[in-house]
Amino acid sequence: MSDTSNNPMREAIETAISENPVLLFMKGTPEAPACGFSARTVAVLESLDQPFAAVNILPDPAIRQELSALSGWPTIPQLFVDGELVGGCDIVTEMYQSGELQQLLGKEGTAPVAEAPEPAAGEPAPLSIENLL
Repeated sequence: MSDTSNNPMREAIETAISENPVLLFMKGTPEAPACGFSARTVAVLESLDQPFAAVNILPDPAIRQELSALSGWPTIPQLFVDGELVGGCDIVTEMYQSGELQQLLGKEGTAPVAEAPEPAAGEPAPLSIENLL
């Protein structure tokens, strides 16, 4: 790991990961996800009644840059459990469907399901562009 004394953003990310047992770096907020992958990951966690902290990476591009450099994972969302990267939306969904996520989160009594929950219908995405050029 690199020296964080000269990189306050990386230090803040490392602190957030170490201080929150379940932490989701996402686009938007749990109440207003700004992409479908973030919305699906939130829906999976909420279906398990799993409390989690979330960081919106959109306000500052440095968050995403430092997070990806730290985790080695290029895409968002990124779920961390007990300080370890679990993965993005696809991995979280697969783990949910197999029951691995429930086990990791200590929710063994929750049966695995064939399909991950769909995000709740709500407000439209803040910006949607359809390029017809």
